Amino acid sequence: MECSQVYDSVKDYYGKLLDDRNNQTCVTLGSEVSKTVREAVAAIHEEVTSKFDGCGLVIPEKLKEMKILDLGSGSGRDTFILSKLIGPEGHITGIDITEEMVAISTKFINYHRKKFGYKEANTDFVQGYIEKLREAGLKENYYDVIISNGVINLTPDKRAVLKEAYTVLKEGGEIHFRDVYADRELDCSVRKDKELWNECLSGTLYWKDLVRMAVEVGFSRPFLVSAATFVVNKEDFQRKLGDARFASVTYRLFKLPSDTDFAPAQVTYKGGIPDHEEEFKFDVKHTFKKGNAVTVTGAVAVSLKYSRFSDEFVFKPVPTDVNGTDGHKTTPDEVDLENPFDYLDKQPENGKKAEAS
Repeated sequence: MECSQVYDSVKDYYGKLLDDRNNQTCVTLGSEVSKTVREAVAAIHEEVTSKFDGCGLVIPEKLKEMKILDLGSGSGRDTFILSKLIGPEGHITGIDITEEMVAISTKFINYHRKKFGYKEANTDFVQGYIEKLREAGLKENYYDVIISNGVINLTPDKRAVLKEAYTVLKEGGEIHFRDVYADRELDCSVRKDKELWNECLSGTLYWKDLVRMAVEVGFSRPFLVSAATFVVNKEDFQRKLGDARFASVTYRLFKLPSDTDFAPAQVTYKGGIPDHEEEFKFDVKHTFKKGNAVTVTGAVAVSLKYSRFSDEFVFKPVPTDVNGTDGHKTTPDEVDLENPFDYLDKQPENGKKAEAS
């Protein structure tokens, strides 16, 4: 479809969700979800939750007093959850293309301010395109963290979204987002299917294309945080999609200094991240236990060093080995990127725990 057709279709489809009283969102709280997050989820107004079209949570760590942007905020569920986690000194903005969604999320700003005991609201919502953040009035080099929950795959220009996100992030900032990806390039017939677009399938990227786009825009290599198989149940969808596999994947990308030195480092987690005092899971390959020194690649080291996580680690040069050779410098491209589908294939029950379409 043409870009204008995609925008019109998405606005119409998601605007009508407000009229569907049977719309159900799925929030699966596993054992790894902290008490703090559970309490925040429980505090969200039921109308906001019932009108949020999504499944699961997108909640990065260490958010207190952060400035956050929620891309495709919908009815505001994730935005309000994070407004609780960042505290009264933080601020979060939600942006959505759909006028009806912005209206309903704005309606509940004061409710959540009172619920959380804040003197002033730390939340606002704007209507606009996530491909044109600055046109919507959002500031450059301003946000500490950007989140998005299953929305970027609905846009016809994902590179523009990443480029705008890069522009409004501070140096050291992170975009932490969840989306659906394919294990291959999809056929043109699938790309043009209106119904598959609205169901988050036509717009899915081949996962390797995300890596390419991120590097082109200037981000760090993508780090795979989590993945779950995206099950397509409708038979007519299955016929159109053929053998293509889909996965719901959370990635984190960082905006690093342009002159970053990608040298390996020995890092030790100090245990200061709230709700993650004993260990901090950075991605599927790196879980840092408090007090344990770990040697990591340059890509991981600089992402920790220049981000909001910097104060939570002790950084040391990689010790010289017995042959007198110290750790060689690496670039993001030298590091093996985790294929989310290979990752899922290695998980118990093939990782099939995800949302269905």
